[in-house]
Amino acid sequence: MKSLFFGGIHPAGNKKFTKSKPVAQMPLLSRYHVPLKQHIGEACVPLVAIGEKVFKGQRIADASEAKSVPIHAPVSGTVADIGMYRDPVAGNAQCITIQSDGKDEWLGGLLVNRDASKLSRDAMLSIVRKCGLVGLGGAAFPCHTKLSPPKSKTIDTLIINGAECEPYLTADHRVMLEHGDRVIRGCVMAMKILDVAFCYIGIEDNKKDAIALLSEKAKGSAVRVVALPTRYPQGGEKMLIKAIAKREVRCGKLPMDSGCVVHNVATMKALCDAIEDNIPLIERIVTVSGSSIRNPRNVRVRIGTDFSDVIRFCGGFSSPAASVIMGGPMMGIAQADVDVPVIKACSAILAFSKKDISEQPESPCIRCGRCVDACAMRLRPYLLGILSEQRKYQTALLEYDLLDCIECGCCSYVCPAKRNIVQYVRLAKAKNTLLNKSVRK
Repeated sequence: MKSLFFGGIHPAGNKKFTKSKPVAQMPLLSRYHVPLKQHIGEACVPLVAIGEKVFKGQRIADASEAKSVPIHAPVSGTVADIGMYRDPVAGNAQCITIQSDGKDEWLGGLLVNRDASKLSRDAMLSIVRKCGLVGLGGAAFPCHTKLSPPKSKTIDTLIINGAECEPYLTADHRVMLEHGDRVIRGCVMAMKILDVAFCYIGIEDNKKDAIALLSEKAKGSAVRVVALPTRYPQGGEKMLIKAIAKREVRCGKLPMDSGCVVHNVATMKALCDAIEDNIPLIERIVTVSGSSIRNPRNVRVRIGTDFSDVIRFCGGFSSPAASVIMGGPMMGIAQADVDVPVIKACSAILAFSKKDISEQPESPCIRCGRCVDACAMRLRPYLLGILSEQRKYQTALLEYDLLDCIECGCCSYVCPAKRNIVQYVRLAKAKNTLLNKSVRK
């Protein structure tokens, strides 16, 4: 099947290690470290105190900012500490540590059984926010915010990302196969909230079983499944909109400017759980794979579980891990150690031995143009990298569309000079953010 967007690459999928294995459930642990910032926006403030008894699903932290969601206890027990702990994104961050009581007891009256068809849009939005839902594709954008676009934006299409184009990742694939009914019902609920008539689930054609299953389960609804070419980064919002809705998201614009809202299949399953059963987001499915993992598999993991415990559940390391990544190998975040907790944005834990890590030194750009050919956003990645090196951050921002870069890593993947272009881009973005903050002050 021909690619439906410009650029992109074909990295080795390496999904065979986990795609056919049913999701395994992590056993109850004695202690969980729950970070207070697990989404884009303001960090939450604790609502509990050290020594306080908490129940599974209880709201333990929240924030007042619109782009924020509450955090809930993944287990019943006692608040053992509120303080700094290792964090997979920030390095260190404030966490609530819960000592399990072994009972795994839900908060009384929390779980209910609702008929979503009888709920209003506002009622559903309120539930989504109260249950702490964020996008589970990796960005962790508050779900209720994305489902309530400004009135000035005319939204007519909901697109659901089932592409899972990153190598090794199969968590979304298993969600579709094991929770297809809930994915479809979640899509129908999201359509009602957005008041749209069209919903498409885009799935790469290397997941034929998921395409067939969801197509069958979607019969009788307004949800349609679309088979997409297997090409990275097919799962990017703008790539999906181009491939499915045949619309271009112009430079500097957002998906909603094209009339589309994009969510993830796992998010739709979580949305169904929240609206029908009032289940807050306290766990997620995580792909655990890579050459250093003894027993690669997909695991249902509670938020706050240390990476080390998840890896141990998967048999531990089969060889010393030279690199551990949260997320996919293309866009994930490298970790200094495994004593960090799983957060809502953690789609995978990947561990690789030294033989799988490229240690070739970076050399100067040779202007070959391969990164330009591979860039799905039609940018000039080599130039963004050079400008960042030269500390011309504002030039990259104002003249070369820095913010349009989705940091997919295609440029670094194809670069014969082994230049860390994505890192240069992230540095330039960070420097511009700091500059804008100082200007506002």
